[in-house]
Amino acid sequence: MVAAAIGLTAGTALVDSAAAQEFSATLVTSGTEGMATGAPGRINVADGKVRIQTPELVTGFFLVDVGADTAYFVRPTLHTYMEARQSSVLAQVFVPLDPDDPCARWQAMAKLSGAAANGKAWQCQRTGEATVDGHPATTWRAVSPQQRTYAVWIDRTLKFPLRITTNLGSSFSLTGIVQSPQPTSLFRLPPTFKKFDPQGLIDRIKQSDVWVEPVH
Repeated sequence: MVAAAIGLTAGTALVDSAAAQEFSATLVTSGTEGMATGAPGRINVADGKVRIQTPELVTGFFLVDVGADTAYFVRPTLHTYMEARQSSVLAQVFVPLDPDDPCARWQAMAKLSGAAANGKAWQCQRTGEATVDGHPATTWRAVSPQQRTYAVWIDRTLKFPLRITTNLGSSFSLTGIVQSPQPTSLFRLPPTFKKFDPQGLIDRIKQSDVWVEPVH
């Protein structure tokens, strides 16, 4: 097992070494019985940016920019966006990466989200090669800072995960991959959108009459 530990200052170098091709794909979530659970989601990738739409969060979508070290959850109807943090593991693992060193990118995302607090790190072990729906892939066993175990298939050409299976039996897979230029508008935050700060809201509530200090 090899622990990956890198700083976010290496973000630009990681983008250069693991720049993904431009493509779109359907995101399928399967349960422990291998059956698809609910409606599929959608992933778009271009120039180190990823847009993830999932049926579990119909009010918005995740927007990740590995070059800028940002990961947001965007809510179009409210014209707001917020730090994704640890709201979804998908925004941390479905990112452009180096098929021969995925832990470096995942560790950078873990630091960005706060999942790598107290020096915790991703650990990765290469397990072989495989072909997924005609796509040559590198296979890995990975353990997150929260000690969750994943089996991962990474497309060597797209430099992006094709399939991730958890130790609980659920999985996330990309299907119907179409390699083509992606509209830049998919990855752009409109200038009129406001950043929502949950901590700022909490601080304002603390100064009001409705705040009750927790009992220790």
